[in-house]
Amino acid sequence: MTKPYTLPAIGGNPGRSADVTTPGSFANPARVLPGAAGAATFSSPDAPGMPPLPARTAWDFMPEGWSTRVDSGPEPTSTEVLEPVLKTAAFKQADGSERIVTHPSDFEPSTQLEHARLGTVTPEMRRVAEREPHLTPEQVRDEVAAGRMVIPANKTHLRYQLDPMCIGRASKTKVNANMGASPVSSSTDEEVEKLKWAERWGADTVMDLSTGGDLDATREAIIRNSSTPIGTVPIYSMIIGRKIEDLNEQIVLDTVRHQAEQGVDYFTIHAGVLRSHIKLARNRLIGLVSRGGSLLAKWMLIHNRENLMNTAWEDICDIMREHDVTFSIGDGCRPGGLADATDEIQLAELVEIGKLTERAWRKGVQVMVEGPGHVPLDQIEFNMKAQRHLCHGAPFYVLGPLVTDVFPGYDHITSCIGATNAAYHGASMLCYVTPKEHVGLPKKDDVKQGCIAYKIAAHAADVALGIPGTRDWDDDLTRARAALNWEKHFDLAFDGDTARAYHDEDLDVDTDFCAMCGHDWCSVRISKEIQEWASGKAEGFGRAGGGKPVKSAALTPEQQAILEQRGHLSPDEIHKLASKAKDKLTAKDDSGKASCHSDYVDADEAKRLQGEDLVQLDTRDAHGLAKHDSVI
Repeated sequence: MTKPYTLPAIGGNPGRSADVTTPGSFANPARVLPGAAGAATFSSPDAPGMPPLPARTAWDFMPEGWSTRVDSGPEPTSTEVLEPVLKTAAFKQADGSERIVTHPSDFEPSTQLEHARLGTVTPEMRRVAEREPHLTPEQVRDEVAAGRMVIPANKTHLRYQLDPMCIGRASKTKVNANMGASPVSSSTDEEVEKLKWAERWGADTVMDLSTGGDLDATREAIIRNSSTPIGTVPIYSMIIGRKIEDLNEQIVLDTVRHQAEQGVDYFTIHAGVLRSHIKLARNRLIGLVSRGGSLLAKWMLIHNRENLMNTAWEDICDIMREHDVTFSIGDGCRPGGLADATDEIQLAELVEIGKLTERAWRKGVQVMVEGPGHVPLDQIEFNMKAQRHLCHGAPFYVLGPLVTDVFPGYDHITSCIGATNAAYHGASMLCYVTPKEHVGLPKKDDVKQGCIAYKIAAHAADVALGIPGTRDWDDDLTRARAALNWEKHFDLAFDGDTARAYHDEDLDVDTDFCAMCGHDWCSVRISKEIQEWASGKAEGFGRAGGGKPVKSAALTPEQQAILEQRGHLSPDEIHKLASKAKDKLTAKDDSGKASCHSDYVDADEAKRLQGEDLVQLDTRDAHGLAKHDSVI
């Protein structure tokens, strides 16, 4: 039979299951991982007009005195070096070619990038390959050497609890969680608690963005307690207790050195916003929303000088190289609203970030690049591929992006939509957005909601890109669902407690149907009973008890709390919020709660408050009554 359609070119199958109907991924085929495919590995097909793949890699931006070639090609040109003498390293790359690198003989590698350039597979690269089973250690090494992958692993943090991971397009998409104490909220203990909570809910890295409290103690505590890489924005510490105009190069270098010595794994440095860019923000609806970007713009205007982060770049690189801190080059001109997206200042900064990437690679420092922000859905692919082209394939780390601005309180959803598209089109790490974005500092449940939203985005993109094995989890849950095996269904769920609680809210018996359809209308039960079909019959996924109804185990306290808090605030939570105005309220009981709340007051007390404490409005004029007439 002739099909009425033609499928696009089919890439790799993200699931390893045989005899399934899916055609695989429609992303670009990754025929060689990641050798010959290079920057095209796990990438989306280009829409018309997209920037091309990068023509160069980190191999094209070597230190002075270094040179490299592949196989027996022509001898490269290189800067003449008289002393010390040169040394050659030769190694076989994952694609089978031989890489030959010439370098000064007294050179000692310090960073993962430098080790990779010499052909060394480090213990951190081997651990990354264990966590990315579709990649070999040699493939990890080659991606790091090409600048398309980073392993944020400060040497000091490695002595604590850090479990090395990678960020790059050949690997699975990662999720970052932001947290940090502010001048009005949170504490060191609370931040450590949020760190562990974020790790529990799948954060691959964590950024400490503290701007209040004891910044040094908070950072130290987070680093010592984290198994994930920790990032910071050093300028926040630089201006504590001083005006932005007092910032100078020595303060910059001292702060960067101190945080590197503490064990920070990656720094956001806003060196891409230049003095010439500032005038381009004049007509923006919301100006520069990056704290670092706006602070440095003000510094440049006050001093009439170029961005000191840019002019001190090589000195910053030297410090970061010593401790193997990775750059996360900050986007100080990212758009803060849809109307400002993909404008001239954003793209001008991105061009400069590409140059900073080259300068950092020449210093042997690993680089990833930060990106927007707020971007309409139709502009996301261009933004991802413009960065890939201008920054030579360096991993892209994006906030969201948010695809609409009118849902504050739900921005974990508006941004999750953009994040899924961003990851499919080239982003390597997604910075989560919580429901509190734009309106307040996130608490524990906000951290959970943000992490889960972004794990959804990252996993959905990985499946779409055809990364081998990423759909196995989905396929297993589908088998459990098809077999109506509720226990296995919830065991496989990312948040099994919530899934079980929602199920048992309506039907606390494990049956061959659910409360959504009931027995007679359950399409999954009907499909399972059709003998000619494979549905619901996968080996090892059948329901326990021979298919008979089984009473669910009692909900755990955590699952009960999920239902109690679903969709409303408890009286205690309301009173906690109301306590912000407690000094303006009267007639509190012994607990300190304002007794005007109906949850805690009886009818007589309510009547007394209405009669004695509340202001009575004189409505006699409105009712045409004389002043001596009663309104009762």
